[in-house]
Amino acid sequence: MLIDILKSRRSIRKFQNKEVEKEKIDVILKSALLSPSSRAIRPWQFIAVTDVELLAQLSLCREPAPRYLAEAPLAIVVIADKNASDVWIEDASIASTFIQLTAQDLKLGSCWIQVRERLCTEEETAEEYIRKVLEIPEQYSVECMVAIGYPAEEKKPYEENALLHQKLHFNKF
Repeated sequence: MLIDILKSRRSIRKFQNKEVEKEKIDVILKSALLSPSSRAIRPWQFIAVTDVELLAQLSLCREPAPRYLAEAPLAIVVIADKNASDVWIEDASIASTFIQLTAQDLKLGSCWIQVRERLCTEEETAEEYIRKVLEIPEQYSVECMVAIGYPAEEKKPYEENALLHQKLHFNKF
């Protein structure tokens, strides 16, 4: 059940030295293409990165640096055409969530790496840095990267009794 996937999905930052199979990458990318978008504009695009040198470069995109990305066998960079939709951020975020849930369903670990509104240096944003490294055209904004791989750490699933039920409201606040 989906609720079980949601409970077990945790941010994984340690990965086994094992490639993610092409078939699994294809399923993850298809799931991203299946994500909903406002008015079916689908402003997003996805860059699957498996090149070790590129992953190492991407791991230096911001401070604090997500150095664990250099150890991940796969990153999916989620970008969107900011001129195509006024809600590209939401659409890209939904697609990123689909990517993470599909990875979890495939017994892979993942971790969202925030890019938008983050700095690489005082003079350069994380987005500008990634755009240069991956040769992304100017019309696209980078929302995030998702590190993916076989987990080399175990984290307990969320427990139902630990959920913040006080944040749930019906009909009125």
